[in-house]
Order: sequence, then C-alpha cells, then structure tokens
Amino acid sequence: MVFDIHVGDCREVMSVLADASVDAVITDPPYGLGFMGKAWDRGVPSVEFWQEMLRVAKPGAYLLAFGGARTFHRMASAIEDAGWEIRDTIMWLYGSGFPKSHNLGDGRGTALKPAHEPIIMARKPLVGTVAANVLAYGTGALNIDFCRVELPDGVAPEIGTPGWGGPAKQSTAVPGQEGATVERHPPSQLGRWPANVIHDGSEEVLSTFPDAPGQQGRAKDDGQQSGNAVYGSLRNVTTQPEPRAESERSAARFFYCAKASRKDRDEGCEDLPLRDGGMVSNTSGQHITRRDGGAPGPVRNHHPTVKPTELMRYLCRLVTPPSGTILDPFCGSGSTGKAAVLEWCNFIGIDTESEYVEIARRRIAAAQGMVA
Repeated sequence: MVFDIHVGDCREVMSVLADASVDAVITDPPYGLGFMGKAWDRGVPSVEFWQEMLRVAKPGAYLLAFGGARTFHRMASAIEDAGWEIRDTIMWLYGSGFPKSHNLGDGRGTALKPAHEPIIMARKPLVGTVAANVLAYGTGALNIDFCRVELPDGVAPEIGTPGWGGPAKQSTAVPGQEGATVERHPPSQLGRWPANVIHDGSEEVLSTFPDAPGQQGRAKDDGQQSGNAVYGSLRNVTTQPEPRAESERSAARFFYCAKASRKDRDEGCEDLPLRDGGMVSNTSGQHITRRDGGAPGPVRNHHPTVKPTELMRYLCRLVTPPSGTILDPFCGSGSTGKAAVLEWCNFIGIDTESEYVEIARRRIAAAQGMVA
C-alpha cells in the first residue's frame, strides 16, 4: 500500500486526480463551529467540495463524513446537492463531552452535554444494479462480515433467549400473503450485524442502555492473519488488546472504540519537539474533552481534533474494497491515513496546514512500517 499527502486547497489538489479513481472518501471536515478560533473551522464545506469528491470517486463509492451536532444538517444538504445519495447516519456515542454552557446561577444554562457525533454515510450513484456495480468497480456494497460485532464467548445465542436480542415472537405475515408467519432466522456465527451506532465503551454511555446480560460487543482484533472469525480473512495488525466492553449492558451489541490516547496521537512523531497542545478534543471540534487535573500537557501531535485509529480502521473496513484507495480531503494529522495503511489500503490525503501534514506523514509512515 502507498500513501500520498498534499498541502493545499483540496479543490485544487483534487482537480488533478483522475475521474473515478478512488474507492472511498472518509473524512473529518470542518464543522463550522469556529473551534478555538481556527480559520479552517469558519464554515461547513460547500457543494463544490463534495462535487469534486464525487467526480474522483468510483460509481458506488461510499463517503463517510463526520459532522457537528449543530451543523451536520448543512453538510448533509451540501453532500446531497452535490449528487451523492444519503444512505444513513452513524451515531458515535461518547462519555467524555463537557458542556459549553453559560450557567445563569439559578439552575439554568444554555447547552446540553455533548455525547454524540454524527457520521454521514453517502454513496455515489451506482451504474446498474449493486451486483453489477461491484463486479465492474469493486464498490457499492458494505463489508458486513469484516465489521460484525463479536458474539459473547464466540457463540451465537439461541433464538428467543435473552442474549439473542431479536423479536420475541415470530413475525405475522401481511394478510393475503402466502404463509401465516415469517420464520425467524438464527444469528450468524460470524457475529452481530454492524449497526449505525458506535460507542466509546465508557461507563457513562453504557449506563444509558437497559441491562441485557450476555451481549459482548468489542470487535475482535487479535493481531493474527486470517485468525479472526469476525473479519473473515482480513489481516489484523493490532497486538495490544483494548479492554472489553461491559457484557451486562445492551450497548455491548455495538462496535466500540475508546477515544484517542496520547500514544495513538503521537505514534511516529517521537522525534518532533513537544508543543503546548492547548485545549484538546479527542472526538471533534464540537466540545472540549473533560480532563481531571487541569489542561493537557505538551504533545508532539498538537492537532486539536484527533480521531482514534481503531474507529477509523473500522470505518475503512466497512466501506472500502480490499486494497482500495481512500481519499481524505481534510486529513489533519492523518488519522484516516494511519487507519487506511493498517487495513492494507492506499491513501490520498490533503490539508491546508503544512505543520499538520508533516505530522500526518510521520504517523502514516510509522503505521506503514508496522505492516510492511
């Protein structure tokens, strides 16, 4: 796999890319919230940005774009107006948000605690049927089996048991149709079907779901090639397992990923000087992460909004064909690119800030060395 990162306006850089040359677009663009007064966050990308992404995407290619809770409707409208088809919205739930509220001192305030981030899922129109498009271009379908959620103890629960999570009764057919009932199908031994909810595994998130024992939820990643039933034959390279989600909560049905750690942020940047990162968001620019003990210390990757690599790997697996090319026109410090090469994909990144591009190159090169 190869990667290439450019400094500049993504519209200008994309203009030299060939039509229908990328397999997926996965990006964390500006949310238009004026985060920390940054010039790059003064507005949501307009239709012309998404039109250029549409041109370079193959028919059936997916677009995943993070958005802010207050402004993602504008981004979704621009994406749709550019010609993309909105297919879904994935909600990333987390427990680390801290409300930016003006408290009036009498029990009233001006903001709720931020606890979710939408990820718009769109697709370039197909050429013919899904099957024909996949055959011709390799794009148009989701990699469901690569992203299934691990079953408790690796064993599918029986129909009707508390751990199953499906309907308690057989579904009655519409009157007039042949057959009185529709047979319930047992769960796949590969794992649970991926949902449009992702969470960070925090107790704050888990506690909001009703109890449902026996629903273990972390997608397995054991560092072995072809050794993971959840992902089929996909090669996994992570060798440091994360803590498992609480199996007594129904939130464990969903894929989960902890927020970006300092190690994740700085990996590959060891020879860069430490810099004051200022206020840091481990999810997005829509909130500042609450941190005990005051402001965060100096960091080598001082980009203020860094997505966790495991989350980005999951998204790369979901929408990208094997060995495909992923484009991120707003690549920041390279979280998408790092995830892409760990998933054996090629990557094209673009950003206007040269200092962030340098960080991105180092992080992605380090990840590339891990799988070389």
